[in-house]
Amino acid sequence: MEMDGTQYNPRTVEEIFRDFKGRRAGMIKALTSDVEEFYQQCDPEKENLCLYGYPNEQWEVNLPAEEVPPELPEPALGINFARDGMQEKDWLSLVAVHSDAWLLAVAFYFGARFGFDKADRKRLFAMINDLPTIFEVVTGSAKKQAKEKSAVSNHSGNKSKSTSKGRSSESGKLSKSVQPKEDDEGLDEEDEEEHGDTLCGACGENYAADEFWICCDICEKWFHGKCVKITPARAEHIKQYKCPSCSNKRARP
Repeated sequence: MEMDGTQYNPRTVEEIFRDFKGRRAGMIKALTSDVEEFYQQCDPEKENLCLYGYPNEQWEVNLPAEEVPPELPEPALGINFARDGMQEKDWLSLVAVHSDAWLLAVAFYFGARFGFDKADRKRLFAMINDLPTIFEVVTGSAKKQAKEKSAVSNHSGNKSKSTSKGRSSESGKLSKSVQPKEDDEGLDEEDEEEHGDTLCGACGENYAADEFWICCDICEKWFHGKCVKITPARAEHIKQYKCPSCSNKRARP
């Protein structure tokens, strides 16, 4: 089977997800383990360049396709021009964000082309959303989330989630009410330092100590209360909180 985007056409949710994972792995390599080579190839003196990820977990920096419209959606154009105009980590983060957007575009292009219905699209997005984004991997926030997850699961077997992030965990309840000036004065600075890079699963904004957050019992991602329409008072009565994404997942037969 040919592994470039023109001759390889995944048709099922599982095939498209494999295609997504392969392309994602290639782009992560470019922005992490192969970053020196990637940096050199993105010479601002060259023409508009794009970063491509391929299903066989390889990457390539190249000019965009000449035909219009192209066979697949095109990645962000001209990533090389900004290389020397900003800090390297900021530039890599910017390329990572655009790479995430491109991967979604390619996956849903295949989905549209092969007539996915609402249930297929939802299942595909749920599978994609279970993986950290390239941006999260490149900025290190994926590792931080994994560490927090493992600390939570090691803390106790009954889903009682008491960490320094200020969650009240009465019999496994998950309202993470942040009250830095009342109960947690001693943890205030430590919390902001340790969790400043935690991102809301809905809006992608950072954790802030003066906002109410809640954690999903299923995927263990954090959300601003306002983003998922949960107030601190309502959270006190929730025994097991499921975020909108987990609530929409259908139980598999």
